[in-house]
Amino acid sequence: MHTPLPQDGERRVPKPGNCFCTIVPPFVLERLAESDDPKVSESARATLEADAEAAFRAFRVESPGLMTPAAPAAEPRLERTIFDAHHGLGLPGDVVRPDGADPVADGCVNRAYDALGLTFNLYKEAYGRNSVDGNNMPLDASVHYRRSYNNAFWDGERMVFGDGDGQVFNDFTVAVDIPAHEMTHAVTQFTAGLVYQDQSGALNESISDVFGSLAKQFARRQTAEQADWLIGAGIFTPTVQAQALRSLKSPGTAFNDRRLGGKDPQPDNMAAFVETSQDDGGVHTNSGIPNHAFYLVATGIGGFAWEKAGQIWYDTITSGELDPNATFQDFARATLAAAAKRYGKGLEYEAVLKAWFEVGVSGNNNG
Repeated sequence: MHTPLPQDGERRVPKPGNCFCTIVPPFVLERLAESDDPKVSESARATLEADAEAAFRAFRVESPGLMTPAAPAAEPRLERTIFDAHHGLGLPGDVVRPDGADPVADGCVNRAYDALGLTFNLYKEAYGRNSVDGNNMPLDASVHYRRSYNNAFWDGERMVFGDGDGQVFNDFTVAVDIPAHEMTHAVTQFTAGLVYQDQSGALNESISDVFGSLAKQFARRQTAEQADWLIGAGIFTPTVQAQALRSLKSPGTAFNDRRLGGKDPQPDNMAAFVETSQDDGGVHTNSGIPNHAFYLVATGIGGFAWEKAGQIWYDTITSGELDPNATFQDFARATLAAAAKRYGKGLEYEAVLKAWFEVGVSGNNNG
């Protein structure tokens, strides 16, 4: 049964905490829907329709107390469950791998299971966080959602992964940073609650890209200099001129394929900020600016990026002082305050200040 979409005069207004957050920008799917290849166009149109329905469902569900920090649990406890949606519409589907169970024959199930465990461990070991809510919330993820579904999302309750169409997209568990990206939307939901619209929405997307990249680096034990800083490397099939969905190191270079709408439109500085009403005000596009700022901070500090650079970003979203409608400038100021509070006004603070200046965002607030 299809959920009715908004009627004329009924506008979906994002709320703090509420977020139907996808990894693939809608403008990419819209371009694919115009493809001359019927397999590609049909899959893209079906994905867009599915996303519109799911977003409207998420909008209609009230988020119960998501802005209230949970009391820390005594002991971190990982509890994850992977479900199989069997290419249907119903979620979550059937349990196929509960926590602690042995690997199964389905690679999608095992990759989702491992990625959730890895991301849980990043937050626990690097930042002392107990799951996404800080209080050992069980982690649920569904694979094999719909047929040829070209996306992955967090819907406020669980992570969901499509298989891709096999023409343009591979399955959405193929890159560990994709589950980590979606899981981080849950962390943001329970901490800063950034509204998924305009600059606060772009920050929401950027934070997921940042910690998605950090999860991959954490798994590979890579320094900031060694990391590729790509989000979704391997998600595109070899027929597509693309290395990934996004690049934190060099926004605007992740892909350049006419089927995807041409060149990656992400800007790396405010001079190229994109004003648009599409994609909730350009949340997947303008996230390139804070993404690049984080890359500059991480490489400016050096070493393992999840340690100091990641700590500054984590302190910022968990400070309780960030407005849900925060602008890039608000966030820049908050990261400077977080850096000064934890490390003083030394190397780390200077790296943050320089990074925001380089992307055209003023974070300086009278020193």
